[in-house]
Amino acid sequence: MSCRAKFIFGNEELQYRFNDDHPFNPKRLELTVDLLIKTGALSSASIVPPRQATIEELERVHLSEYIQAVQALSRPDPDEHAIREADRWGLMDEDTPYFPGMHEITSLLVGGSLEAVDTVMSGQSDHALHLGGGLHHAMPNKGGGFCVYNDASVAIAHLRSKYNARVMYIDTDVHHGDGVQWSFYTDPDVCTFSIHETGKYLYPGTGPVEERGDGDGFGTNINLPVEPYTEDESWMDSFREVLGKAVASFRPDVIISQHGCDAHAFDPQAHIHCSMSIYLQMPQFIHELAHKYCGGRWIALGGGGYDIWRVVPRAWALLWLTMTDHPLASALSSKPLTPLAPEWLARWQPESPLPLPDTWLDPVETWEPIPRRKEISEKNKQTKEIAMLYLPDRPVEQ
Repeated sequence: MSCRAKFIFGNEELQYRFNDDHPFNPKRLELTVDLLIKTGALSSASIVPPRQATIEELERVHLSEYIQAVQALSRPDPDEHAIREADRWGLMDEDTPYFPGMHEITSLLVGGSLEAVDTVMSGQSDHALHLGGGLHHAMPNKGGGFCVYNDASVAIAHLRSKYNARVMYIDTDVHHGDGVQWSFYTDPDVCTFSIHETGKYLYPGTGPVEERGDGDGFGTNINLPVEPYTEDESWMDSFREVLGKAVASFRPDVIISQHGCDAHAFDPQAHIHCSMSIYLQMPQFIHELAHKYCGGRWIALGGGGYDIWRVVPRAWALLWLTMTDHPLASALSSKPLTPLAPEWLARWQPESPLPLPDTWLDPVETWEPIPRRKEISEKNKQTKEIAMLYLPDRPVEQ
């Protein structure tokens, strides 16, 4: 496998912050980049700055009226009409409140994902990673779930418009990738796959296995909802079997994946009980699929992740280590408790409110067992079997 990969990042992306108390904290980007640098896995030669997305590019997904509303609310002192209309556009609640400069910084995040697409599709690199992206909840006419513009949807629309590519979108966030799903629900050339905690107890409350697409796109929307307190083995069993068959059937030209890392047991926003192991295994499997079916073309984005100290830096660093075929990624399979860079721990432990883990993967043998493990795993197996029944046994006609 080729090691040609580009890392899309600029310090300006740290400005995507709603307020000081909001759980979506861009400091996780700074922590991840520093961990990769101190591990010796990221150099300046691999870093590409994001660009600004144009209005035309945003309008491939978002309504012009919505973009105008975002622009109006981005001013230092929005007028009374813009503020009165903010709730209509989903930009008034505590999850996704408007803030000064919102349009400019979110357009930059979208542009970073577009830059990742272009660097791969132009042949400059086989893979590209943009951790500032993955804002998968925004709808064409509404913000939500900490997302103002949906960079993943805009990136997919760009792949369709500029490159006429068949796109496989893989969403590993613990929250259902609703904004991307509904944007391409009738498109037969975009296959969306989302593994997530069931919406029975978790935002956004959508993503049952029965949501399969509509019209010409029927069958190209795949949801894999898992039960609260799902653990590594059950999560990965569902993920591998359903995704493997889906990609083999759909035969995409390119994979674009979203890597929210909030299915970890430490994450405060959800109820899944996975360890860091899935954040090594999932990228490894996607990497294999990209080379087997897409000539290596793989664009990866960030996403959710709200334990910014103990979880996000390790999970996202593992993604880059996998994408670049770094020897550490393969070594962790046999040596999961390999120590983290001591320089990184020394730099950030004084700021962390909790003791930082000092190994790449988690010592899961010391974790308290989940009491309903068998019942949870059996329910997930039943859901997986339903999802498998919905998938075609032969490649989708192109």
